Amino acid sequence: MKPMNTAIKQKSLLIASFEFMELVYHSVVREVRTQSGNATFGILKEVGQIATFMAVFYLLFMFMGRSAAIRGDFMMFLITGILLLMTHIKAISSVRSANNATSPMMMHAPMTVILSILANAFAGLYLQVIAVFIVVTTLWIFGMDTSIQNPPGLVLPVIFSWASGIGIGMIFMMIAPVAPGFMKVFTQAYMRAQMLTSGKFLPAAYMPSSMIGFFDWNPLFHTIDQARLATFINYNKEVSSMDYAIWFTFVTVTIGLMGELWARKNLSASKHGDNS
Repeated sequence: MKPMNTAIKQKSLLIASFEFMELVYHSVVREVRTQSGNATFGILKEVGQIATFMAVFYLLFMFMGRSAAIRGDFMMFLITGILLLMTHIKAISSVRSANNATSPMMMHAPMTVILSILANAFAGLYLQVIAVFIVVTTLWIFGMDTSIQNPPGLVLPVIFSWASGIGIGMIFMMIAPVAPGFMKVFTQAYMRAQMLTSGKFLPAAYMPSSMIGFFDWNPLFHTIDQARLATFINYNKEVSSMDYAIWFTFVTVTIGLMGELWARKNLSASKHGDNS
């Protein structure tokens, strides 16, 4: 009898997992349409943003001079920085715009805060990945060198640039109901700080050791450096750690989940009390 109960529980867990994944899929499709009207327009919008960033930074480097002698196409140097920066920032924005425990949408089953966060985050990642693929393909068509030394080595940096953004976004989302004005300003300040401390301008391998201490708190600094290690054959001075980005993500997501649980029990309960 005991093995049968165990089998029934495992089957129920498997069915519940498939049902949740189906909910995530439909929620992602809905978010893509909600964010951009339709998927095609959303992808074109992302392509335009990436192209604009690349053009601005390319002109900036042309005026200031290229500080790092990396063998490889300069546009790939820009992409490895801009792609991961935008992926991180988009993840934070997606999570911040997700429905929280006090949102009216949470009254409708089977919607949950976690489902809303996953839907927003995956919708943003989907648009971002397709847009980058289009940009890189366009560069390849125009004859630019888009070769990558170690393509599998780019997987973890991209994933944890995105996942660390989710973790930070969840913490911002947790604090926002308590201090909305402060968090609005702080979120913008954090995103502006990423422009300077992510290491996309100056490769970590070419930084003076005295400067690295001002950057290595940032998970994006580590993921961008690891992405360039995977992209360029002569970029072999490793000053970053993928482990840091992984542990940073684990800690921030854990804190975010704890905060979401607290908000669900307290903020939503107080809202119901006010309504009654």
